[in-house]
Amino acid sequence: MVTTRTLAWAAGLISIVVWRSGRVAKNTILTKHQFTEGYYAEGDFDADCTTLKGGPDLKYCEDAAFWDRLDAQGNLLSHALVLSCDANRKNWNTVMGPLNNPDPLGSLWLYEPDEKEKTKTITDPPRLQRIELRGYPVGHDFHPLGVEIYPSYSGNTSNVYVVNHARARTVIEQFTLNPSSPTVANYIRTLASPYFHSANALALTSPDSFYVTNDHFFTRRLPYVGHILPILESVFAFPLAWVSHVTLNPTSSGAPIEFHKFSALFVPFPNGIAISHDGTQVALASTTLGKILFYERDPKTNDLTRLIENVPVPFTPDNLRYTHDGSALIVTGHPHFPTLAAVAGRKAQTAPSWVVSIDTQSPEEDLQLKVNFDRNAPVSAMGKVPPVAGREVTTLFQSDGSGFSSSSTGLKDSITGALYVTGLYAEDGVIICRPSV
Repeated sequence: MVTTRTLAWAAGLISIVVWRSGRVAKNTILTKHQFTEGYYAEGDFDADCTTLKGGPDLKYCEDAAFWDRLDAQGNLLSHALVLSCDANRKNWNTVMGPLNNPDPLGSLWLYEPDEKEKTKTITDPPRLQRIELRGYPVGHDFHPLGVEIYPSYSGNTSNVYVVNHARARTVIEQFTLNPSSPTVANYIRTLASPYFHSANALALTSPDSFYVTNDHFFTRRLPYVGHILPILESVFAFPLAWVSHVTLNPTSSGAPIEFHKFSALFVPFPNGIAISHDGTQVALASTTLGKILFYERDPKTNDLTRLIENVPVPFTPDNLRYTHDGSALIVTGHPHFPTLAAVAGRKAQTAPSWVVSIDTQSPEEDLQLKVNFDRNAPVSAMGKVPPVAGREVTTLFQSDGSGFSSSSTGLKDSITGALYVTGLYAEDGVIICRPSV
């Protein structure tokens, strides 16, 4: 018999879920927004946005990162884009499922930007090449998710870290890249730890240390209940996951992990993570809360000393990237989760995309100046999320999926002004939008 006490507990639980996640459910589950084929804030989608074509393996690209080449004083000379792709994602996805066939390997790609390129499809082989994983162990799975590269100073070698959702467990692969042979990633080692239980995204704090998000406590790898508990953890936004900071032993002798500490505990679905330009803040995407959490960071200790504020976004955020000048945070995500799940389950072809920027100016600015925001986009964030002082949300890119599907990472090129967007289940992998002249 159902008692009054049981009903009271159930009502209380439902009330908490509605209070914490009602806005997210309305924006990303109950509402399917009427996007256009494509919207680009700084130009015309049809004329100024192009896709990369590199063959059948350049698709389903979850993440991308700039590889900065700097002089000895730290001035930016040039940069390339490193892409993390897995054409087998619909057969092996440890976050959304399924877990069918982990055999086909994912890939890394290098793209050298060229501001002169204006054709609809970019196919120039010298500037778009697959990266060779030299020395990678035979028989070792490679299903890349988050990728991070430390800058190259005066032509020196850079450390590269890639989250790998391998068949047995999630690990982090370490490679090196050198500007003299930029399409060859030399395998260094595989980093395995219980602290990488459900690793998703990375943010480097030095050549040998990084933050890593763990997106779930319950994962799809669990026998019998792996297809249920992670979904419940996501739907109810249970605060069971965490962010860690890891310091590595830079030498090959001894244990690879020198030191580990928890940086943020009890976070619902922590996903993308990024460090501000001055190193004093860390932005963290909480996917199931539909928010970006801003933490104060101590650059000397890497401690996240306090949660400063949170900024709601009108979709479930995936990955985050600060602009080079630190003036904005680029947030990319999924505006309709049921459609994304349908694409993952081969029941739909495309899912919508949404990319916004968040101003990173002082939050002491007058809130009244920001009440009317994001007014140019076909589907505005205004009315879907409340304004936050000094953190104006502005749409950079949208698509109903037919123009570009399932956006997961957005980056703004400080040299060319171009916007790069990767798609978790995009057949074209990456789209590039260049500002109209």
